[in-house]
Amino acid sequence: QRPSVDGSLPTSAIHRSMLSNLTRTISRRGVATTTQLRAGLATDAAHKPPLDLHGLHARYANATYIAASKAGALDAVEGELLALQETAAKSATFADFLNNPLIGRDQKSAQVEDMLKGKTSQTTLNLMTTLAGNARLNELNKIVGAYVELMKANRGEIEAVIISADPLSKSQQDQVSKAMTSQIEKGKKVVLTTKVDPSILGGLQIQIGDQFLDLSVASKIDTISRTPV
Repeated sequence: QRPSVDGSLPTSAIHRSMLSNLTRTISRRGVATTTQLRAGLATDAAHKPPLDLHGLHARYANATYIAASKAGALDAVEGELLALQETAAKSATFADFLNNPLIGRDQKSAQVEDMLKGKTSQTTLNLMTTLAGNARLNELNKIVGAYVELMKANRGEIEAVIISADPLSKSQQDQVSKAMTSQIEKGKKVVLTTKVDPSILGGLQIQIGDQFLDLSVASKIDTISRTPV
């Protein structure tokens, strides 16, 4: 359209020009927003817990893991939670405080903050005050267990329990650990725990993750006793 007498563009032309500018702006911002979204998703994925745990304890443990990962404090938080767990196991006073339902939530949160502020990471403090505010401090032991489970997965650790009739020597433990390592996924690490149970008579019982292998003498005797002659 031709300019008006005073040299300005007609109203319709102004609208088209504004719309064109707006479209270009939205397009540019759309590209930026998409890039930011992808970056955000990548960041979230980097802090995602390594296991899919479910339930009340898992919700708190997962949230704590994500917060600790973003703060770069995964190991520090694990150490602090284990220290709190140990304190609860050794101190009847502290355990009673955690389990006492008669203390008001606000009062308990304030007491927790007084005890831990400046002594733990902010992530651990946030977890403990949240548990106090939700009347869930009595679940601390299980929440710590779930967090430790996430950390073991993060480190690529696989728990293995060896049960023997007699204590295993260091050499025997090393041999068993080496044999297990050859059977697990590359990059994983076997964390071996040994137990003694004279009732198995001899041989070994092996628990790796959720798999159980019974190589005990007692098991063989039981198998023989069930075999028809």
